[in-house]
Amino acid sequence: MPRRTGGFIGHRGLQAPDPPTIGTVSAGNARVSVAFTAPSDVGDDAITGFVAQVGTAGVTGSSSPIVVSGVSNGSEVTAQVRAINDYGTSAPSADSSGVTPSSSGTGVAAGGLSGYATHIDHIVIASLGNALEFGDLSVGRANGPAAAGNASRVLFAGGFGPSDNSDVIDFGTYAGGTFTDFGNLTNARNGTAGCNNNTRAVFAMGTTADQNVIDYVTIASEGNTTDFGDLTVGREEGRGLASTTRGVFIGGNSNVIDYVTIGSTGNATDFGDLLSAATTAGGACSNATRGLHAGGRRSSAQIDVIQYITIDSAGNATDFGDLASATRYMDGVASSSRAVFMGAQSANTIQYVTIASTGNATDFGDMSNNLSTSNAATSNSHGGLS
Repeated sequence: MPRRTGGFIGHRGLQAPDPPTIGTVSAGNARVSVAFTAPSDVGDDAITGFVAQVGTAGVTGSSSPIVVSGVSNGSEVTAQVRAINDYGTSAPSADSSGVTPSSSGTGVAAGGLSGYATHIDHIVIASLGNALEFGDLSVGRANGPAAAGNASRVLFAGGFGPSDNSDVIDFGTYAGGTFTDFGNLTNARNGTAGCNNNTRAVFAMGTTADQNVIDYVTIASEGNTTDFGDLTVGREEGRGLASTTRGVFIGGNSNVIDYVTIGSTGNATDFGDLLSAATTAGGACSNATRGLHAGGRRSSAQIDVIQYITIDSAGNATDFGDLASATRYMDGVASSSRAVFMGAQSANTIQYVTIASTGNATDFGDMSNNLSTSNAATSNSHGGLS
C-alpha cells in the first residue's frame, strides 16, 4: 500500500500526492523560475498541476519549470512547490536555495538561428541560473542583430528576418514585454555590432556592400539612425563594447579592433589587433575599464580563447583564459565585476568570468533553446554606463 506522507490539503487528503522535489531556482527582474521533479507517489488520481510559491506570489502550472512573477526585487527569496490532483494538494516541497531578483545588473539577449526567433531571454548577472523569459521582439530575427542598452532602455538593431526586415530597430525596457518599433538603420544588414553610453547607441558592420558603415541614434528618442562615419576596415559578424566615452568594434572577419568617441561623429581609429588571425562571430562585453572578447571562428575552426583589452589605452589584445569549449555565435553582457557569455554554436550554454582577474570560464546556467546561437545581448550595468 503506498504511503501517504505528503497529501493533507483537501477533504480526502491522504489520497492527494506526495510533495514534489525542489530543483534549481533562477532569479530575474521581479520573477523567479522554479524547477522541480514530480513525486513518484501521485496519490489516488493523476496529478493535474503544480503550484510554485515564492513569498506571497504563487503560480499554477502543468510542468517544470514554473515562472513566478510579481516578486519583489532586491531581497533574497526561496521557493516551494506543491502537487495537485482531484483529491487535494500536497504538502510543500522543501525550501529551495535562496535567490535575489533584481532590476539592476540585468542582461538580456535576443535573436537566434532557430527560425525567426522573437523570444528574448534575461538573467541577473550577479546570480547563477538558467535564463528566464523576458518578452518578444516586434519582428523575429534569425541571425546577427546588434544590441545596445542604457539604464532604462534596450535596443536590438538589424539581423536577418522574414521579408528581410534587416533594418528594423526594436526597443523596450528592463520590465520586459513585447518590444516596439524604434526606427530603422541606414541600410538593411545582419552580422551587426552595437555599443553605447547612457545617451547614444552606435551600430557598425554588417552584411551589406557598405560593411564599413557606422550609424547612431539617441536612445531616449525614437527615429532612424544617422550616419556617424566609417570603420577602418569593412566587416561583418563582429561585436561592440564601450566605456562611458569610447566605443570599440572588435573582430568580424578580421582581427582588427577599431574605436570611436561615442559623443562625437567621425571615422573610426585603429585600436590594435585581436590575438592571432582574423576572428569572427565571437562575443564581447565590458565594464568601464576592460573589454573582453570570447570564442569565435578562425578560418573554419571554432576557438575557445578569451582575450581582453584596456578600453581607454590602445593596443593589442591579451590572453585572458578559455571558454569551456571552442565555440562561436554568442554575445556577452557585463556588470562592473562579471562578464557573462550567453549562447554558443548549437548549444544553450551560459558561462562567466570575473573581469578584473584572468582565468577560464565557469558554468552559469542555460539559455532557451531557440536563443542558442547568433543572439545579441546587452545589460543595464555594462561599462558604457558607469
